[in-house]
Amino acid sequence: MIGVIAELKIQDGKQDEFEAVFTALAAEVREKEDGNRLYQLTKSRADPTVYKVMELYVDQAALDAHGQTDHFKAAGKKMGGCMGGAPKIEIVDAV
Repeated sequence: MIGVIAELKIQDGKQDEFEAVFTALAAEVREKEDGNRLYQLTKSRADPTVYKVMELYVDQAALDAHGQTDHFKAAGKKMGGCMGGAPKIEIVDAV
């Protein structure tokens, strides 16, 4: 299993818009990506503009496929106006 932890900084005041786009994306990931096991958005308690996405995939191929899906690409375009900086992405291996 391969995990991803993505930290996203969102512009203040854009949180609701971002959460709506992400919620729709997460539903599509869960429905359409057989290799995905977890796709969960979390929000920092210390900073309401910081979110972390926890993702889990069965293998590298499933992770690679995720980034190539139409729903991921479309959501990325919609989220772009909400972002307050570049995402920080960490790839981890399940133990």
